[in-house]
Amino acid sequence: MLIKQKYPIDFAKSITWLVVLGLIYYFNQFDNITAWIYFCLHGSYGIMWVMKSRIFPDKNWERKAGILYTIFILFGLMVYWAPAFIITMTSHEASLEVIVTAVILFSFGVYYHFASDMQKYIYLKYNSGLITDGLWQQCRHPNYFGELLIYSSFLLLTIESSLWWIPVLILSIFICIIWIPGMKRIDKSLSRFEGHEAYKKKTAFIIPYIL
Repeated sequence: MLIKQKYPIDFAKSITWLVVLGLIYYFNQFDNITAWIYFCLHGSYGIMWVMKSRIFPDKNWERKAGILYTIFILFGLMVYWAPAFIITMTSHEASLEVIVTAVILFSFGVYYHFASDMQKYIYLKYNSGLITDGLWQQCRHPNYFGELLIYSSFLLLTIESSLWWIPVLILSIFICIIWIPGMKRIDKSLSRFEGHEAYKKKTAFIIPYIL
């Protein structure tokens, strides 16, 4: 049986707020402001993702996968909940400076991720070829940059914990084995369009104007 990849992804994203709320209840973290900040950030991101999936879906997630790969997708997305477990299990509370920085990172991440995905959806709905203006003028993968900021905001809330290295390691692994290969495949696929080489030379890879 084959299942569209969007289904396990949307499911995991949609229940994130419930999982975090359950952890807050189970570990009695009702007075932990860091737990509630995390609940607001990661929970709202999951809901926004599902809304995006319905309104301007990514065709990549329309591809079908077998049961084993579907389970792998679910497990991979659940691993992203590591900061929630660390915060609630250890009663970790981040400093005000860290919380403010995390909220700022998250806000810019949401802008880059969702705005660039919407720009791509609208453009490809009526055109074909390279997108070289707007956010795509700043770097070749602004949607990935947005996700990098979003997930960095989650792990930042645990950076003062003794277990900070766990979410950092998880994100680093995903970047190395999934994100970077995925971005390189996209670059290779887009190389068939005229002007790609010039566009590639004058734009950053993932971090606008820098890298």
